Amino acid sequence: MDIILAGYNVEAELINRPGRRDDVPLTPETISAAYARISRSSLDIPELRKEAREDVKKARKSNQSIIFSMGHHSVAEHAVFNFDVIGVSRLALEEIEKFRLVSYTEKSQRYVTLEGDYLLPPGIDPSDSATLQRFRETIDLQNRFYKKAFILLKDYLFAQYPHMTEKKTDRNVLEGWAKEDARYILSLATLGQVGITINARNLEHLFRRFSLSSRQEVQTIGKKMFELVSGIAPSLILFPEPSRFETALKNSFSQAIPGRFPGHPPSKDLKILSYTPHADDIILASFVSMYRSMDYEDAYREVEQMPPAEKRELFKNLFRTMEFFDHPPREFEIPGVTFQCVISASNFAQLKRHRIATLLTGDYCIEYGNVLPPNIKTVGLEDEFNRIIELTDETYGKLRDNYGKETAEYILTNSHCRHVIMKMNLREIYHFIRLRADSHAQWDIRGLALRFREEVEARMPLSSLLLCGKSDFIARYESIYGQKPQISI
Repeated sequence: MDIILAGYNVEAELINRPGRRDDVPLTPETISAAYARISRSSLDIPELRKEAREDVKKARKSNQSIIFSMGHHSVAEHAVFNFDVIGVSRLALEEIEKFRLVSYTEKSQRYVTLEGDYLLPPGIDPSDSATLQRFRETIDLQNRFYKKAFILLKDYLFAQYPHMTEKKTDRNVLEGWAKEDARYILSLATLGQVGITINARNLEHLFRRFSLSSRQEVQTIGKKMFELVSGIAPSLILFPEPSRFETALKNSFSQAIPGRFPGHPPSKDLKILSYTPHADDIILASFVSMYRSMDYEDAYREVEQMPPAEKRELFKNLFRTMEFFDHPPREFEIPGVTFQCVISASNFAQLKRHRIATLLTGDYCIEYGNVLPPNIKTVGLEDEFNRIIELTDETYGKLRDNYGKETAEYILTNSHCRHVIMKMNLREIYHFIRLRADSHAQWDIRGLALRFREEVEARMPLSSLLLCGKSDFIARYESIYGQKPQISI
């Protein structure tokens, strides 16, 4: 594991001015301190920044007072940090990438070499040689299958798409597809890398969350990140430890419910749990209320009385100039849909990127079964794939019995499944469907997106008139308007 503080924002004057003193710290705290004083000072912003630069100690004291005494945590959002996170497991990456208001760019598993690129779970006793050996042997078996499957899948795809074998860029696409299917056998212990951009307020939240993690690896990541920034911005990271509420929440609730709620396992197919009724009318009423300065309830009653054909025309006019890259207006954020499903780790790796939503995740569970890429079956590797999964599940069981499920999950593969509950507003659903129902999307999450689109269209038929993947946009538009959209860029 290697955690590197790649950068952070400081004032240009501090960087560029000649004869800069080495004893003046380069810190984002001066920007935060200056901006924090904008609302309560007669000085212009450049003058406030100059004061903060010239007395960093005073600036830090000001930050602490404003954040701690006044509770204005937003000033910490002006300080931004960049981290290189290298050599952490897929499981840890899932924890890292949970934060909504953080930017991530992750190295694709297509470029993993598999030469020792996996983590031995820190929860395993180093003296337990038998368990360590079994873990390594299971990983080696998975990795050998990956390499074998990749060769067969690549040959199959090259034969299926001969027109894509002439250009290097097209060949790379075919190889990428082969790797996407082959990697369903790779373990969640496989190492990855991610670049992170995060402000100090969210970083403080990350520290609290990571210190509560049941995974030692995640705790270590949080500690290393804290060590890197604590000396640079001490006035902005004031609450890195979890509160009593945060500490007690998980245990207090989980201990109260064992055995009290018998029921069926979650549905493996996508299932709508709740949605906003009359979403089409709600969106139209929101427009009318805002544009006509009407009370919303009055606007809703007027919309409710409109003939269905007139409502459809209003939505057609709304969407008439939309292109595949356009987002619906914010009125579409009012209605929403909540669904549950059981999906593979590969599917989840892409679903979790849609963070302007509520996403709840359960543990990976071998009882949910596995997702077999269709092309694995096509090239004759289904039986071998299933044998390795069976052995993997046996190793998981032994690890779980001896060290708990948090350690055991490292041996599971990208084909293993977890239960998720997700809520998205309709505006975010448009973004999700545009990207994931596209013909170029990975097949697993595309299947999820297409099923979800059908459910949304059935409940919100007018506001979802142009709800489709990018690749289907022109055809969908033409079916509604009788002509192709006019691309404006």
